[in-house]
Amino acid sequence: METIKETAPKPSKVEALKKASDYLKTQVIEGLETPGSHLSEDAASILKFHGSYQQDDRDLRGRNKKEGKEKAFGFMVRVRMPGGLMSAAQYLACDELARTLGDGTLRITTRQEFQFYGVLKDNLKTLIAALNHALLSTLAACGDVERNVLCCPAPVQDPVRDAVRADALAWASHCAPRSSAYWDIWLDGEKIESLPPAGPPRIATPGDDPVEPLYGKTYLPRKFKTAFALPEDNCTDVHANDLGFLGVVEQGQLVGYNVLAGGGLGTTPSAQKTFPYLGVPIVYVERDDVLTVGEAILKVFRDFGNRSDRKRARLKYIIHDWGVAAFRDKVEEYLGRPLEDPRPVEVHEVDDHLGWREQGDGKLYLGLPVENGRVKDDGPMRLMSGLRAFFAKYQTRGRLTCQQKILLADLEPEWRPEIEAWMREYGIAGVDQVSTVRRWSMACPALPTCGLAVTESERALPAILDQLDAELAALRLADERLTVRMTGCPNGCARPYNSDIGLVGRAAHINPDGTPGPGKYTIFLGGRTLGDRLNTKFLDYVPYDQVVPRLVPVLRRFKAERPPGETFGDFCDRIGIESLGGSDGDGDA
Repeated sequence: METIKETAPKPSKVEALKKASDYLKTQVIEGLETPGSHLSEDAASILKFHGSYQQDDRDLRGRNKKEGKEKAFGFMVRVRMPGGLMSAAQYLACDELARTLGDGTLRITTRQEFQFYGVLKDNLKTLIAALNHALLSTLAACGDVERNVLCCPAPVQDPVRDAVRADALAWASHCAPRSSAYWDIWLDGEKIESLPPAGPPRIATPGDDPVEPLYGKTYLPRKFKTAFALPEDNCTDVHANDLGFLGVVEQGQLVGYNVLAGGGLGTTPSAQKTFPYLGVPIVYVERDDVLTVGEAILKVFRDFGNRSDRKRARLKYIIHDWGVAAFRDKVEEYLGRPLEDPRPVEVHEVDDHLGWREQGDGKLYLGLPVENGRVKDDGPMRLMSGLRAFFAKYQTRGRLTCQQKILLADLEPEWRPEIEAWMREYGIAGVDQVSTVRRWSMACPALPTCGLAVTESERALPAILDQLDAELAALRLADERLTVRMTGCPNGCARPYNSDIGLVGRAAHINPDGTPGPGKYTIFLGGRTLGDRLNTKFLDYVPYDQVVPRLVPVLRRFKAERPPGETFGDFCDRIGIESLGGSDGDGDA
């Protein structure tokens, strides 16, 4: 009888590209040296590891095609900023580059970074080199590596938050790629360290590589995201990350962390094998073990993640398929020792850090709302010009939040009147001038720049919030804290799947002039601001102009039926989607 041999699945095209890149170098160098406005698909795939995505202006696609022109190519460049930390000089450098080499705006991401848009290919090297000379970097801001590491940005001076920040920055340094390709390409070999140099690996495993000991020659199967949080302040949405460190505090001191693993919100509706997933507690570790245990988890992902099907290549699928116990066993095998069970600690609050706050050292900080993270001048609201004037005058630190907001740190109390006058001068709204639902909302960029967007998000959410504001006010629910998060596709970049109300782009709409417009959306209900529960599909294929009308009956029931203190997300979760009139059809309940 002939023996049938099992063959391993063929690696994806991206895996072959990574292997042929000579540690992320070859295709990018060739692409930059080739004349033209854009890179090849292969070169653009490797460019992501250097912090940049090739894009085109989708508002112009139809017109350009009709006129026989090529796409209006440009590049998005993402700045790696662990914990959202920056100096005044670094902010001013980003401002200058956005105005001279970008589209004149900066965008705060949901991972505490800035993004530039509309950068031309010939300007990429100039911009990236300038960022590095400002002691910032774009290295590993994108690609199949550890992405920007999150921690609470609030400049509160206390031992616990100082320790969390120190651990987050240590992990970010430890996980930075170690190939020289980045500096060879963008800085002609000059190595500028924006983080402390990475130390040696903590554990030795067969998949290690002389050049990239943590990642190997083909890096990780997919992106890998890490967040640090505290139980009383989950402002980093720790459950939505591949790796999460939830602080354990005893007698006012940070003693260790519950380690969570497997969070990831991207999904493909047509592929049932994909789904959003929240990180689950795996073990407890003391502070001294953060790098060692984190490295073991990363290397298990490196060695066992799916390298043939990128739709199913995130860490969450290993944990879902193996189970938590088997995954923990493998981590302990890599470490060569057992680990402690998680402590009975869970998230129980979240803070967006907006408004005037005490720092704890006699100074203040000010958290400013920024609609969908877009820093720009728009009529009387001149946020771009205003922040430039602020940092040039006061020279204090800034911080970016995971809710796409900005914090101005180290403010002397006597400056408050003149800072409030500055806000009025530039039309910058304080948190008391923004509705509660707007305060807690987020949207991804989507059209016209994102190539994956099905429909609108950033440009569509403000009008939806206008309608929602009016309905909430009529129901006397204007002060109700609830998260509304919108994305232009199912990939979940604005974390819609664990929010009170998630709006996910489902179908496109093309205007009569050929430009895209808001299309249809899936409405999800039943998550909550704490970020520790997934929501559930309520209605599918809902036209843009019907989103708020479909939500109004649910809000009315919430107003009439909730017990005292129950949140909107908890109400929807308790009542159930079917009882609320949900369906999987075309939006008709």
